[in-house]
Amino acid sequence: MSRVVIGFLKLTLLAIILVAFDASEAQTPLKMGFYKTTCPTAEQIVRDTVNSAVTANPGMAVGIIRLFFHDCFVRGCDASLLLKPVRGSEGKSEQDAGANAGTLRGMEIIDQAKARLEVVCPNTVSCADILAFAARDSTNIVGGFSYDIP
Repeated sequence: MSRVVIGFLKLTLLAIILVAFDASEAQTPLKMGFYKTTCPTAEQIVRDTVNSAVTANPGMAVGIIRLFFHDCFVRGCDASLLLKPVRGSEGKSEQDAGANAGTLRGMEIIDQAKARLEVVCPNTVSCADILAFAARDSTNIVGGFSYDIP
């Protein structure tokens, strides 16, 4: 990837982090190492999944960061972007709405990480946290930076 693209990714991700993790807006304080006792391998499983996918296709890093941006930009993360459309419903999911329709990349990587986590730690790791870990890890693997996620 070019230095310009990596620089842009760094700035974009930093802006997302600053907005998404503004502790003054949080209802529940965020905690470092939240899964340390309930699913100690959570972050490593996500990291391994992302590393495999991004090594095979470095462009997927940008897709994952975009997913994180869309999911977490306004007042925190909720993983609503990951919800699938409901059969028989006339409404659309965020995946199918407006500019997102057919343009989101990296959903399958998040789904793979979630599936691996469900085998090891069922019903434990939130989808929003998986997406946050994946964005951090994809930034790091393409030569960006790493950061802690509460």
